[in-house]
Amino acid sequence: MAKSTKPQLEPRKSPVQARSAASVEAIREATIQVLLAVGKEHLTTTKVAHRAGVSVGTLYQYFPNKSSLLQAVLKAHLDFVYGTTISACDKIRGLPLVEMTDRLVTAFLEAKMQCAETSRALYFVSDDLGAMQVVREYGERGIRSIAAMLATAPEPLRVDAQIIASTLIGAMAGVSRRMIESGRVSPRTMQAMRHELVVMVRAYAQACTG
Repeated sequence: MAKSTKPQLEPRKSPVQARSAASVEAIREATIQVLLAVGKEHLTTTKVAHRAGVSVGTLYQYFPNKSSLLQAVLKAHLDFVYGTTISACDKIRGLPLVEMTDRLVTAFLEAKMQCAETSRALYFVSDDLGAMQVVREYGERGIRSIAAMLATAPEPLRVDAQIIASTLIGAMAGVSRRMIESGRVSPRTMQAMRHELVVMVRAYAQACTG
């Protein structure tokens, strides 16, 4: 029996010249647009290439297949969201716990809402096994960074920092997804949800001290 081969998921090459980088960015943006328009099942590399204004051959120079393309878009998005979150953690170490968590929530939500359409599109691929593994890896990276930040709080923690960090990531990711998927919610309601998340996280942080 012939052995099945796994599809190549890593990009074929990275863009070097500015023109190549612009093509890759156009392909990524087109992927988001096609996902929002037709969903993951009906997305094809041909549709993406057409939307991006490039040939299918050009797309295949960078992404060998549909799965590779989707994972590349997902990783670029998570690089931004978790990169922003980790950078915020580095800047607010040592602050009082409540102020620390307030700023953490603000940084995470600002990153998510800045690219809300991308987030909404990528929810289409969240049930894919490969995508789930990518999201898990980035989430674990975020948890480690948040836990390290929490360990610098002046207040003693009665709950393990890793547990607190995991809970915070879950709360922020869940509420932000609800905010993004509720696209027709008014800005006033969105602001209220943001405020309530801060209140909830603050109360949880306070309950974890002492």
